[in-house]
Amino acid sequence: MSVDLTASIAETVRAAREAHGLSAAALADRSGVSRAMIAKVERAEAQPTAALLGRLSAALGLTLSELVARAEQSDRRLARADEQPVWTDPETGYRRRALSPVSGGPLELVEVDLPAGVEIAYPADSYAFIHQQIWVLAGSLTIREDGTDHALEPGDCLEFGAPSARVFVACTACRYLVALTRR
Repeated sequence: MSVDLTASIAETVRAAREAHGLSAAALADRSGVSRAMIAKVERAEAQPTAALLGRLSAALGLTLSELVARAEQSDRRLARADEQPVWTDPETGYRRRALSPVSGGPLELVEVDLPAGVEIAYPADSYAFIHQQIWVLAGSLTIREDGTDHALEPGDCLEFGAPSARVFVACTACRYLVALTRR
């Protein structure tokens, strides 16, 4: 089941911002996302992109998985395939499925489908408090970090180094698994 999370994500972002005692202006400064866009996201007037959610979640001290799980209000131990929250970037078609039953635990697993030719950039802050590995299941993916291109094919696994800006480029349509832990 694909859950439309736009309204829930709006509420989750607003609640997390308020829980951190941040104004929209302070969150804008921390994330690099404009106050106007934050207001649209919080009112569910804009469907945020993967890159935008990555910047907001990092500025709020959350992983993207935690943000999605909070939006779904998940606290279970078993995550059946048809109940796993799925989020699709309206701009690129990037599709993200939170596989782990509970977000924020010691390990999170996420499945990503990236359409051919799509390029997603994440700032270094997105990785400031997480350790991550990518395992390519199908297709081909290039990950650019620190001036190096890592060309990945099915079965290849890349462990990320120190936090840095990264760009994910789908050379062909690809599916990959993200395993992440908190630093």
